[in-house]
Amino acid sequence: MKQAIGYIRVSTERQAKEGASLEAQRARIEDWCRRNGCELVEVFADEGISGATMKGRPGLQAALAALKKGRVLVTYALSRLARSTKDALFISEAVAAKKSDLVSLTEQQFDTTTAAGRLMFQMMAALAEFERSLIAERTSSTLQHLKKTGRKFSGIAPFGFEAVEGRLVQVQQEAAVVAEIHVARQQGRTLQSIADDLNSRSVPTKTGKQWQPATIHYLLKRSALVSAC
Repeated sequence: MKQAIGYIRVSTERQAKEGASLEAQRARIEDWCRRNGCELVEVFADEGISGATMKGRPGLQAALAALKKGRVLVTYALSRLARSTKDALFISEAVAAKKSDLVSLTEQQFDTTTAAGRLMFQMMAALAEFERSLIAERTSSTLQHLKKTGRKFSGIAPFGFEAVEGRLVQVQQEAAVVAEIHVARQQGRTLQSIADDLNSRSVPTKTGKQWQPATIHYLLKRSALVSAC
């Protein structure tokens, strides 16, 4: 029987204490192991720790250390493992060096038990970061155009911006979330899964409420309109 090592993570202390998100991730991993005839040896967790970097994440380091030939590292989503191409590729190489495999349950194309899965993992990690950069560039160009032409914005500022004296001003933290949502949608993620991920990380909406699929849909439409200005 193939052996599996699970890895789960939440990014805020509140989520870690409530445990709902951790338990949901654990349940998905356990279900995958049952359906695929794998023995789940252990599940490692990083509670209340950001995925921005691999540093300071003992759970991830322990999960990688527990890998050996023939084992598979199973995680709920690629975002639980890494949020940068550099870290994603480092983890992929570390898994390969142990002659193990990597499976992401959310992005089903990331299954390195197959050659196609290994290729897709590397390609999608690189494309995700590239797309975030493109969105940031388009947003910057839009703001520069509005400033040069003296055009003013009327109405409710979309998520990612705030209206200052009738002009849109980018909110860096929100703009990063918008870019992440675009990337996730282009990867084929459902509106519900995107909303669930944002809520699990306690990322607030413009009004401080939880994300809903309809909120994600509206944001994608509004940000597209703003970029077209």
